[in-house]
Amino acid sequence: MDETILYLENTNIYQKKNLILSNVNIALDKGDFSYVIGKTGSGKSTLLKVLYGDLPLTEGSGKVVDIDLTAMKRSDIPKLRRKIGIVFQDFQLLMDRTVEKNLEFVLKATGWKDKYAIAERIDAVLENVNMIIKKNKMPHELSGGEQQRIAIARALLNHPALILADEPTGNLDPETSNEIMVLLKGIAAQNQCAIIMATHDYSMIKNFPAMTIRCEEGKVYRGESVELFSEE
Repeated sequence: MDETILYLENTNIYQKKNLILSNVNIALDKGDFSYVIGKTGSGKSTLLKVLYGDLPLTEGSGKVVDIDLTAMKRSDIPKLRRKIGIVFQDFQLLMDRTVEKNLEFVLKATGWKDKYAIAERIDAVLENVNMIIKKNKMPHELSGGEQQRIAIARALLNHPALILADEPTGNLDPETSNEIMVLLKGIAAQNQCAIIMATHDYSMIKNFPAMTIRCEEGKVYRGESVELFSEE
């Protein structure tokens, strides 16, 4: 169980009072990479919101990085967010400050105080995503792919055990998307964190096979990506 980063067991997932996904059973270990796939409105984003604490888990059992989702209070959400990284489709960088200041803001907001430790960690994550030379650039001076690399660096700041990526290649061209996928899969392997990536880009899944969590008609199915395409 020490290697298990997250699990949901016999869970029903609601948005307000609406049942979105029923009898969900999934688990991820260190180093795992898994896609969440499904049509628009199938529950992909809702599932991710439960995992990062934006929606409560009220039925069944589940843990994310040793935090019990069913017992979690609103005051526990910052603790959960410090243990995971989140990457969004639209980057969500602060446009009024440099890359370095964007990352510094996150570290200070999550309790870092030593300026030398902050500077060292910022350099480390920027090196990790090959963006150290862009440290003093403003977000608008970066391409979409570069902004997404910064968003991934931001997600890595607090040594997360889990990264949740919601359509991280949705706004990128195919070549840049491939670069981001190589980066994400490398991070899962090298940092020994788990990554869950929601996507509707099936060509990406063909090019970068991994386990899939498929949301369909209110249910969740686990499988290999090759199985997904052999069925179609």
